[in-house]
Order: sequence, then C-alpha cells, then structure tokens
Amino acid sequence: MPRRFLFLQGPTSPYAAEVARGLVALGHEARRINLCLGDKLFWRGPGATDYRGRFEDWRAFIAAYLREQAITDMVLLGEQRPYHKPAIAAARPLGIAVTVTDFGYLRPDWLAVECDGMNGESRFPRDPAEILARAAALPPLDRRVLHRDSFPRRAVWDMAYHLTNLLPWPFPHYRRATLHHPLLVYPAMGWRLLGQGRAAREAAARFEAGKARGPVFLFAMQMENDYSIRAYSPYPDMDTPLRETALSFARHAPAGARLAVKPHPLDPGLKNWRRRIGRIAREAGIEGRVDYLGAGPLEPLLPRLAGLVTVNSTAGLSALEAGTPTLAMGQAIYRIPGLAFEGSLDDFWTRAGPPDPALVAAAIRLLGAAHHVRGAYYARPALDTAVAQTVRRLHEGRVNLPLD
Repeated sequence: MPRRFLFLQGPTSPYAAEVARGLVALGHEARRINLCLGDKLFWRGPGATDYRGRFEDWRAFIAAYLREQAITDMVLLGEQRPYHKPAIAAARPLGIAVTVTDFGYLRPDWLAVECDGMNGESRFPRDPAEILARAAALPPLDRRVLHRDSFPRRAVWDMAYHLTNLLPWPFPHYRRATLHHPLLVYPAMGWRLLGQGRAAREAAARFEAGKARGPVFLFAMQMENDYSIRAYSPYPDMDTPLRETALSFARHAPAGARLAVKPHPLDPGLKNWRRRIGRIAREAGIEGRVDYLGAGPLEPLLPRLAGLVTVNSTAGLSALEAGTPTLAMGQAIYRIPGLAFEGSLDDFWTRAGPPDPALVAAAIRLLGAAHHVRGAYYARPALDTAVAQTVRRLHEGRVNLPLD
C-alpha cells in the first residue's frame, strides 16, 4: 500500500532527497519540511514546505501538518535534535512510523537506519539470550571495507550547510543544533588537521613508552558537538566524564597502571585538551601516569589495552570486537551484560574481564543485518548503495529487520 513519507533534517548530503525519489518511483509520496537555508541546499524536487516560524510555535505547526497531510512515515537524522523531538512526540499518538538515520555504530562504511532512535532510544535488544537467538540464523557479517567515503566532500558540504544558515533570511528564527558556532569550529578544525601527521607520531611514541611501564587503560573521547553526549548521558561536556575517570583511576587503579586519553579524530580543538587533561591529572594526583594521545588510529591500540572507558562512543564497539574490556558511562547500544562491564567505574580497573566473544559476534551480526545499511553519505558509489538499501528497507517495512 502506498505510504506518505515526511523527511525532516537529514545529513549534509543528497542522501535524503535521493531516498525520497526512490520511494516515489515505487509509488509512495514524499514530503519535506525545510527548517533552514541549508536544508534547501540538499533537497531537490516537489513536496517541500518552508517553516519560517519561531521554534516555540514548531510543536503546534508540526502536529497540525502531520494530521492534515496524513503522514504515515517520518524519516530524519538524529531523533534528539531540537526540532525532531517535538515532531516525534506529535507523531507517536498518530501511529506514524519514525525512522532515524546517522553514521553507523559499525565503521567505516555502514550507516544506521533504525526505528524510533539510537543508543538509549534504540530497539536493539538488551537481553543477551534474545541477541543470541535472533542472530543464530544470520550469516557472518562481511566486515571488509567495501566502500570509501570522501572527507573533502563531507567537509565542503558540511561547511556549505552550516555557513549558509548564518544568513538571516529567509529563516530568521532557525535554532541550530550544533553546540559551537561554525565560524569558530571550521578554522580550529582545519588548523588541528594540518598537524595530524606529527601528532600521530608523537602519540604512538607516548603509547609505546607508557605500555612499557605497565598496563594501559584508555579513555576514548567524543566530540562535544556530538548529540549522543547530551542525549544519552548525564554529561554536558567532555570535561566532566574525564574528571570523573581520572579521580576513579587515582583511587582504584593498580599502582603500575597508566591512563591514556585520546580525543576524537575530528575534534575541532576549540578546547586545548592537552592542557585541560594535564590539569585534571594534576588535580587527581596522577600527573605522571596520564598520557595524551593527540592523533593516530585507535584500532591498532585496542588489543593491547587493559581496558577502554568511554561515554557512548562507537570506539567501545570496536574495543569489544578486539576483545578489550570496555565500560560505557552513558547509554551506549552495547551496554549489555556480557559485552560492556556491568560494574562501577571504580571496580572496572581491577575487576573487568574481556567480553563474551560469542555474544560480541552475535551482536555484530544482528546490528549489521537489522540496524544498518552499507555505504556512506558523501562519495559515490557508496552513496548509491546506501540510498538503494534504505529505500528497500522503508518500502518493504524491514527497518530493524534483516534483509533477505
């Protein structure tokens, strides 16, 4: 039966518009609400409505729109965005299906496509027995990198989107979702990326030196701009969980252990993390036991760690695949008995064991088969693959279900 899809904000890519065109070609209808000028840049075709009102009036507007347009499905990027939460609240009593997409829990060439939400809002089962049962008939997941994305194109499209939104017209009341102003973020990020090569070499040397002196635990940071920090954890920033981790490490970690801290590869560098982490270490009394790893790949380090701590980063899932003891301080999708450590942060340093390998393998199979599509947002043919698989999931009603 034909359905009527409403697309709200999507990635800074043609992905959403092309998914809509694919659904229309199969007999469905597609609508779009543009909330800002950047939204208009990435939507081509009919069915678009511009919302230029105030944020305070958005809830009433979207509730009326959903009823009047007889919307059956809503597709959006990140259910926790300011405009998306009221839209989802208005959709639920009407029985409207909500599909959320974002970068995948699996990396690098996977995108999440889920019912209702991600992480703390995800419908991924939390019962180990259910995960094992649902994954039993699934084939092994192909973890080879099949698709390459384009970071330069991502950067250009992202800047086009956010810088365009600084114009006061024609959306004078738009409330952006980002934490930091784009005119601060882009120059800082560019400067940081220019020094990545040297920083990676220095980080590798510090890790090797620390590893030679004792077991190393690693805190994997996330970008403060990442909505998963604010939406799926009690932390307003990265300083707070870093300080909590350092204090716990000082009191409860083995005397010879070291704590390494690694920022997100795309952290814009608006905060001087090296200096802040040094100050946090001094305050906790562990200044000589903390190493700052400013750059470089994470994956080669994972099997050599005594444990990994994070809020809810996808690095935790990579650590579990590597057999590394992992603790999630937030509502991570992998915060499941047998995967992430169930005890307290204080206990983690001395009592955490490796995850159950059978459960890790089952969770990865189920996540990939039912909660992801292959591909990427920015480079072709990866974008074409992601669009085609998303269209198929939506058309066949197989979101959160394995495709044949």
